[in-house]
Amino acid sequence: MSDIITITLNPALDMSTHVAQVLPERKLRCQQPVYEPGGGGVNVSRALKKLGGDSCAWLLAGGPSGERLCSLLKEEGVSVKPLIIKNWTRENLMVVEDSSGNQYRFGMPGPEVYEAEWRQCLEELERLPKAKLPKYVVASGSLPPGVPDDFYAQLAALAWQRHFRLVVDTSGAALAKAAGKGVYLLKPNLGELAALAGKENITVLEQEEIARQVLAEGKCQVLVVSLGARGAMLATPESIKYAVPPTVPQKSTVGAGDSMVAGMVLRLMQGGSMEEMLHYGVAAGTAATMTAGSGLCRKDDTDRIYQWLQAQQ
Repeated sequence: MSDIITITLNPALDMSTHVAQVLPERKLRCQQPVYEPGGGGVNVSRALKKLGGDSCAWLLAGGPSGERLCSLLKEEGVSVKPLIIKNWTRENLMVVEDSSGNQYRFGMPGPEVYEAEWRQCLEELERLPKAKLPKYVVASGSLPPGVPDDFYAQLAALAWQRHFRLVVDTSGAALAKAAGKGVYLLKPNLGELAALAGKENITVLEQEEIARQVLAEGKCQVLVVSLGARGAMLATPESIKYAVPPTVPQKSTVGAGDSMVAGMVLRLMQGGSMEEMLHYGVAAGTAATMTAGSGLCRKDDTDRIYQWLQAQQ
């Protein structure tokens, strides 16, 4: 069993293609499609592999699309633990219009998941012998229909009970209910940070005060707030620090958040400090923006940006 487990309840088989021009009422001739695994935790596991780390991707998988998704992950060298469900894993579509360079992304809803199916994940973690428990569990992404909003909160209770570190990267009601005892690290953006504090929005001048409030209320032990092109803010009970990345040739922001989580967890697993964790996470997230489409971070780009960030101290 890996020291890092990622959990994805709403994975996707992502299909991308190119077309000369998107026009209504016309039959559009597309290029040969490319299939890739997708979904929050799935992409964290893929990024970890690219960075030289290992993990086991736990995911709900159903039908031929679920089988294809698992097969693609194995081809990338990612360990997979499929939790079988009745309904088919969703498929997403991305179309690039060559005439303009615009991307059109069509995200499908997840399949209906039954209680016995989503409970598999919690039950499997409960059954793991103490010697095989992971050090980190990364729960990332949206929840499909049928899975309750408090699923991540139930996972947090299990983390508290079984003593593994839980990292949560989600949004909306799932984030609000997850925040609390048992969560080690949360990675919201500014809008999600505002929601955690019960506000509609916050200003840059308020973000540090609100981060301290979230920590004081015991919603997590470590808070990393994604600031987009401005990098990220790390808040712990001891201090608040920032990491602002260098300007890089940006091709796509898709996968940046998942790459950032992968970088942070990998550096923690390697015994890095909080500041090193922040820098490597921001480096990986920034590196992901240098790849086209849904490409994730590359290790050489990540390491180069990390060294630059370390040198700025």
